[in-house]
Amino acid sequence: MIGRRLYELAEDISRPLGVRKRDRPTDGGRPPGPMSNGPPGAAAPFWSIAGDQLIHQLHASVEGLSSTEAMARVQSPSPRYGHVPIPLRLFLGQFRSPLVLILVAGAILALLLREWIDAAIILAIVVGSAVLGFVQEYRASRAIAELRSRLVHQVRVVRDGVEQKLPAEKLVPGDIVALKAGDLIAADGIVLMAKGLSVDEAALSGEAFPVEKSPGVAAPEAALSDRRNAVFQGTSIRSGMGRMLVARVGRDTLFGAIEERLESAERSTEFARGLSAFGTMLVRIMLVVVALVLVASVLLHRPIVESLLFAMALAVAISPELLPAIVSVTLAAGAREMAQHGVLVRRLEAIQNFGGIDVLCTDKTGTLTKGAIALSAAVDAAGVPSVAVLRLAAINSILQTAMESPLDAAILAAARAASVDVGQAIKTGEIPYDFVRRRFSVTAALPGCGEVTICKGAVNAVLPHCTALASPQGAIPIDDACRERLARFAAAKGEAGFRLLAVSTGAEGSALLEGFLLFSDPPKHGVKATVAALRRQGIAIKIISGDSRHVSLHVASAIGLSKIILTGDVLDGLDDAALAERAEATTVFAEIEPQQKERIVRALQHAGRAVGYLGDGINDAPALRAADVGISVDNAVDVARESADIVLLRPDLHIIRLGVEDGRRIFANTLKYISITISANFGNMISMALATLLLPFLPLLPTQILLNNFLSDLPSVAIAKDAVDKESLAEAQHWDVREIRRFMIYFGLISTCFDLLGFAVLRLVMHADTQGFRTSWFLISLLTEIVVLFVLRTRRAFYKSAPSSLLLWSSIFMAGFALSLPYAGSLARLFEFRSLEPKMLLVSLVVVALYAVVTEVAKRRFYRGDR
Repeated sequence: MIGRRLYELAEDISRPLGVRKRDRPTDGGRPPGPMSNGPPGAAAPFWSIAGDQLIHQLHASVEGLSSTEAMARVQSPSPRYGHVPIPLRLFLGQFRSPLVLILVAGAILALLLREWIDAAIILAIVVGSAVLGFVQEYRASRAIAELRSRLVHQVRVVRDGVEQKLPAEKLVPGDIVALKAGDLIAADGIVLMAKGLSVDEAALSGEAFPVEKSPGVAAPEAALSDRRNAVFQGTSIRSGMGRMLVARVGRDTLFGAIEERLESAERSTEFARGLSAFGTMLVRIMLVVVALVLVASVLLHRPIVESLLFAMALAVAISPELLPAIVSVTLAAGAREMAQHGVLVRRLEAIQNFGGIDVLCTDKTGTLTKGAIALSAAVDAAGVPSVAVLRLAAINSILQTAMESPLDAAILAAARAASVDVGQAIKTGEIPYDFVRRRFSVTAALPGCGEVTICKGAVNAVLPHCTALASPQGAIPIDDACRERLARFAAAKGEAGFRLLAVSTGAEGSALLEGFLLFSDPPKHGVKATVAALRRQGIAIKIISGDSRHVSLHVASAIGLSKIILTGDVLDGLDDAALAERAEATTVFAEIEPQQKERIVRALQHAGRAVGYLGDGINDAPALRAADVGISVDNAVDVARESADIVLLRPDLHIIRLGVEDGRRIFANTLKYISITISANFGNMISMALATLLLPFLPLLPTQILLNNFLSDLPSVAIAKDAVDKESLAEAQHWDVREIRRFMIYFGLISTCFDLLGFAVLRLVMHADTQGFRTSWFLISLLTEIVVLFVLRTRRAFYKSAPSSLLLWSSIFMAGFALSLPYAGSLARLFEFRSLEPKMLLVSLVVVALYAVVTEVAKRRFYRGDR
C-alpha cells in the first residue's frame, strides 16, 4: 500500500532528526526557521514548540501576515500548476530514444570514416525528426499547462487581518490558514485552534482512521502518529474546523521530501503498461532481423561500413519513432476538446483509461438528480407540518460551522421563506459531523428555554439515541411498536423519493425526537436518456449512496436502472471474493459507509471491470484514488478534487458520456498510428532483409531508408486529429499486444509480398539498373505506406469513411513530393535518385494500386471473425 510505504519513508526521514533541515538564507525579510530537530544545538522541530513561541520565532501574528511581508518570504515562483517545460530541455528530450541514439552513432561513424554526405543526411533526418517531435510536444505541453492552471488548489489564508482565498503555492512560513472539513492541507504546521478537528493522515501513515488534532506541544522525538498538535501537507480534514500556523512549505515539508518517491509509486495506466509491452515486442523483432541482415551482408562481402549503416537504418525503420509526439499531440488535442465539453484533465494519461471504463459508479445527488435540494416539509413525529421542528433545524444549521452542506442551505432557505426567527440563539457548544456519527449536534442558549442540544442527522443515526417523542401533550416514550411505525413512515417517504433527516433535542441516549425534515431532489431532465446512451456504449451505471435504500431505489427506478440492491449492513458480512461476485450484478449500493466505497470499487476491478468513480465529498477520496479513473467536479471539496484524474465543470452524466467518447477517439487514433505504421515498417524491413540476400546490391541505401521513414511519418502526425467511425466508439477499447502483433504480421507480410512482386517486375521484367531500381522501389515503398493509411485507418470500406482534412491533404502533398523527388535535380542526386522513364513510373504506380486493392480485400477477411 502506497500510504504504508510513505509512512515508513516519512518516519525514516524524520527520525531521529525530525524533518530534514535545509540551510536557508535569513535575508530578504525571511525569518530564520526553527524547523529542524537536528544535532545537539540545532533548532527544535516545529511540533515541539508552543504556539505563541513559534509565532514569535516566525515573526508572525495571530492576525496573519501582511501582504508585503508574505511577498518578501516567497522563496521562488515555482507553481505546481501551469508549468511549461523549458524548451531546451524538451528539445534535448527528443534524443533520449535508443533508436535516435543509434542514428547519432551511425552519423558519428560515418564522420570518422569521412562519409560526409551520409553523415550529413543522417544528422539532418535526426534533427528534422527531433524538431517535428519538439514542436508537437511543446504545443501539447502549453495546452495542458493552460488547462491545469484552471485547477489550482485554493486555501483560506489570513492576510492583512482578513480571511481570503489564495493559491496554495503562495503560502509562506508564518501564514495563518483556516481549516474545515474537506480541505486538503497545503503545508506543514501546528494547530492554533480546533473544534472537533480530525485529520485523515492515510496519505502519510497508511492508517485508515482519522487522527484528532488540538493545540499543544509534542515531544521532539515523537513519531508521526503522535504529533497530535501538527498537521502535514498532503493530508486532509475529515471533520471539524480549526486554524493552523504554517511552518514549512513546498519541498521543505515532510510530503515534499518524499514527493519524488511518491511519483514513482503511482500506479501506471493501462495505456502505459500496453505501450511498454509493445516496446518490448518491437525490440525483440528488431534485434533478430537486424542481426540476420548484418550477418548476411558480411557473408556476402558487402562493404562493412555500408552494411553497418544499413543495419542501423533498418533498426530505425521498424520503429514508430514519432510515437511520443503522436501520443502527446493526440492527448493534448483530446484534452482541449474535452475542456470544451466541460471536462478538465488533471492526469493526462487517464484520458485513454476514461475511454476504457465499462462501469461508472456515482452518487445520485447532483449527478442523477437536479442537485437543487429543497426542503419540502418539516414535520413532527406524527407527520404533521411543524414550524417548531423547522426552527430547531434552522438553529442547528446556522450555528454549525464545521462543514458546508446543501441540506443546511435548503433548511435556511425554507426558514427564511417561513419567516422563522433564529437570531436569538447563542451557540455554547458543537459536535461536528463525522461519518461515524452521521449527525450534527449544536448546543445553544435559547430565549425562554435555557441551554438546549439540538441534533440533526440520518434517521437511523438519530433515532437509536431517542427515548421519547415530542408531542403537544408532552413527551411520549418510544416503544417497539412506535419504532416500527416510525420506520414505516421513513420507508414510505423514501419510496416516494424524499430524503429524510431526524431532529432531536437533549442529551444522547435520552434525547427527545422532535420530528423529521423531508427533502426533495428529483431526477434531472434527460438523465434517463443519458443513462440509456451510456449503457449502449457498454458502460454499466451503479449508484453508490449513503442514503436509505428506499430513496436510492426510487431514483434508480426513475432513471431506468434495475432494482438489484446491496445495503451496507449486508456488504459488511461479505468477504472480498463474495463481494466481487455480488457487485457485478448489483445496480444500487445503499446505506453505504465511507470506507465501504473503496471496497466496492476494488471488488468490481477484481471482477475484471474498468471502473470510473464519480464523487465530490470527503468520504469519496479513497474510492477516487482506487478507481481506474477518478472523476470529481469543480466545486468538490479539496481532497476529492485533488484525488481525481478528471474534473467536471458541472456534475452531469452527459458530460461524462462526451468525455468517454473523446477518450475512445484518442485511444483509437493512437492505436491506428501504431498498428498501421508498425505493419508497414515490418513489411518493409522483411522485404529489405530478403532483398539483401536476393539482390547483388543493397535494395536501398541507408540514407534512402531513413528519408523514406521520415517522409512517411509526416502525414501520420495528422492521425492525432483523424475522424473515427461511430462503431469504433460503441465499446471500450483496450491494449492487446497479441492483436497488434497479429495485425503487424498479417498486413506486414502482404506488404512484403508486393515488395517482392515489385522486385521481380523491376529486376526481371524492366531490367532496372541499381539506381533505377532503388528510385522505383523508394517510390513504391513510400506510396504504399501513404495509401495504406487510408485503407487501414477504418474497418469500413475505405471510401465509406471520410478521413480528416488534415490527413487527406498532408498525404496528397507528401505523395506529390515523393513523385517529384526523382526529378528534383541536385536534391535527387544528393540521395542518389535518378529520373524514371514513364514506363517504369507507370509500373510502380500499378503495383501501388494493386497493393491497395488487395489490402482492402484482406482487411475484410481479417475483421470478419470480429464481426
